[in-house]
Amino acid sequence: MAQEFGGKFSPGAPAPVTAAKTDRPKATKPKAGFRAWLLMMAPLPLLFSGFGNIIKADPAGIIRDFAAFTILVLAAWLLREGLKAEAAFHDRKSARKPAFPRKVFASVLTGLGVGLALTGGTGSILVPITLGLLAAGLHSVAFGLDPLKNKGGASIDAFSDRRVAMAVDEAEGHITTMLNTLAPLKDRALQTHLNAFVATAREMFRTVEDDPRDLSAARNSKGLDPGQFEARTELAAVSQRWGELAAAHKDLSASAFLLVLDDGRFAQLQPDLPLPAASSIKTPILLAGLEDLDNGKL
Repeated sequence: MAQEFGGKFSPGAPAPVTAAKTDRPKATKPKAGFRAWLLMMAPLPLLFSGFGNIIKADPAGIIRDFAAFTILVLAAWLLREGLKAEAAFHDRKSARKPAFPRKVFASVLTGLGVGLALTGGTGSILVPITLGLLAAGLHSVAFGLDPLKNKGGASIDAFSDRRVAMAVDEAEGHITTMLNTLAPLKDRALQTHLNAFVATAREMFRTVEDDPRDLSAARNSKGLDPGQFEARTELAAVSQRWGELAAAHKDLSASAFLLVLDDGRFAQLQPDLPLPAASSIKTPILLAGLEDLDNGKL
């Protein structure tokens, strides 16, 4: 049996799906990340001092140094997480302000940790308080505050934001499964159509991720209104391939119809051949249920 071989440099080879325009964009690296890492290392002398106080049998010094070390490490960790959240906030056209102001709390904890660490070095409480406040202020000036307002106009529904993120992650999983399933077949025609589908799907993902309120706009970006099922241009290669597969299994009765809702492309294999519905009836029931869920009926 003849077998067709081809690679990425062969004539008619499909474009790779890892092209920059179809991949998930890389997140911006947080600013001041190295300085935040240094702050994670800065409290280490307090850890050694705490062990030294164990040898000296100084309970107050043990509690003070270990508590200050813990507070300062927690502050550095909150700062790193706050910088990551801020970078993600600036990467999106529309985003909600952080529900928990990590950088603000990092500044407060830094001042508290510095003040606590200095309580054992002087008899006056004013010095630790003054230096703690100074440390908190300098921390805020150096790293800034968290975004305090939503970006992109009107406020975004938190439920919609989470729902879109979960849906995109699930869809990316399905895309990976399709790519892995099709790769061993080495069918360049099908690979080309799948690449085009992946590019379109990921373009819609990016639109919805930028602003969850743009879901309807993403659905309509290819010219079809919601609810419009119009077969426009046949995917002849797909229809032909289906026919070849069906012909190779003469004992199998097959019927299929594919419609790309974005632009009306379609493929068909004996679409008018009646077959038992079996479990396929679950799909329209699921769609009706999801529509009722969106409308608040469920």
